[in-house]
Amino acid sequence: MIVVVGIGADGMAGLTPAARAELARATVVYGSPRQLGLLDHTVTAERREWPSPMMPALRTLLDDVDGDVHVVASGDPLLHGVGSTLIRLHGADRVTVLPHVSSVTLACARLGWPVQDTEVISLVTSEPHTAVRRGGAAVVLSRDGGCPAALARLLTDTGRGDSEMTVLEQLGGPAERLRSATARQWAAHPPQDVDDLNVIAVHYLPDARQFGVLPDDAYANDGQITKQPMRAITLAALAPRPGELLWDVGAGSGSIAIEWCRSGAGCRAVAFERDERRRKRITENAAAFGVDVDVHFDAPDAFAFVPAPAAIFIGGGLTQGGLLDACYERLPVGGRLVANAVTAESEALLVPWYCRLGGELRRYQTYRGEPLGGYTGWRPAFPVTQWSVTKR
Repeated sequence: MIVVVGIGADGMAGLTPAARAELARATVVYGSPRQLGLLDHTVTAERREWPSPMMPALRTLLDDVDGDVHVVASGDPLLHGVGSTLIRLHGADRVTVLPHVSSVTLACARLGWPVQDTEVISLVTSEPHTAVRRGGAAVVLSRDGGCPAALARLLTDTGRGDSEMTVLEQLGGPAERLRSATARQWAAHPPQDVDDLNVIAVHYLPDARQFGVLPDDAYANDGQITKQPMRAITLAALAPRPGELLWDVGAGSGSIAIEWCRSGAGCRAVAFERDERRRKRITENAAAFGVDVDVHFDAPDAFAFVPAPAAIFIGGGLTQGGLLDACYERLPVGGRLVANAVTAESEALLVPWYCRLGGELRRYQTYRGEPLGGYTGWRPAFPVTQWSVTKR
């Protein structure tokens, strides 16, 4: 059995009697140097620091020890912590977790924020731009003392400089400290003494949250963008589910990839785009919305270097020889493929695939009301043919 004990910055003093008893009977205790340093003389077990990389040690944790193995972890080990990883690797029946009060709960208590209304974002392994939001409040788990300044710069650069940031260090311990400033102020004069053990509470301003498909002008683009009505139709056909990965092929501005990532928890996307300026624009758009989009140069050459998708959208490049074949080949059974065609040549490629594999073949035409003399007339957009299919 693996017993994971959560410990706070207050060390042994903050542990429950059950947690103290577990550590007192332990023969081997794993943890980081900081966590092991919080243990006192009542813990007589051998103390082993995590190696780097850590994952191989987690997989073999029970191999070299007779009896139970104990692990100390920060706060609640099931909140973006090692407890979740150990359960995934060894099963819930072989892992017992004794949680401490999480840093998120402590941060919300200090600020008077309702925990259930506060988003939790981890930058321990993710890039800082994934903590950018268009509104709301979040507690951001930091990787190190430089995280607050990096996030402040990103918020300022993406028009969120008025966001209110509170950096909470050594929460619950004798050296606890809270410092507040706007993102703009923090970015301009970042403190150099931020403790590595910190979380960042952010009230994102201005609040420009919007559900559903965004307007076209929300994205930096050069006109190569799936327009809002077709974007809504395309997202409905792609049917994103939590945690799934999308390939956006011929991504243009990256609007489909970004909408996919916004649609559900853990949704990620890979964007394939040949044009260098558009690739840069996709990266900037993704950063502005705080979503996880990995941008690659070319399709299908880059397909071998990225994880298999749950769904593929082809918004450009259909007439490139072999592209549709390569996309369908890499799609796993049960995966969804959606392709939009605007030209007669690309539309002609979709019809044989539909006749052979089935799915849905649809054609959409939208109109926009515009002034016509003293009246209003309808200006048509280019019709779009869409083929969608689930691989059997």
